[in-house]
Amino acid sequence: MILEGNVQVDHIHMVVAIPPKYSVSEAVGFLKGKSAIKLFDHHHELKKRYWGRHFWAKGYFVSTVGLDENQIRRYARHQLHKDKQAEQVKLWKN
Repeated sequence: MILEGNVQVDHIHMVVAIPPKYSVSEAVGFLKGKSAIKLFDHHHELKKRYWGRHFWAKGYFVSTVGLDENQIRRYARHQLHKDKQAEQVKLWKN
């Protein structure tokens, strides 16, 4: 189950609860596979552009969440806002 998510230009932040009967790699493979199929169904131009290639990168980053779950969820939720602020600051430094 996806608890939090945030789509960036070149990556995605997600907080996901995975039932113990599934491995992390199974869950990531499922999410990448189903989301790519859905994107290709709704955006046919992507299917042409990525024909014969993978839509998502092969790797992924995983970390477990314990007592700091709320902090991690806030990070995932607000990362795009923080990235945009950093870009704006860079514009003024030049």
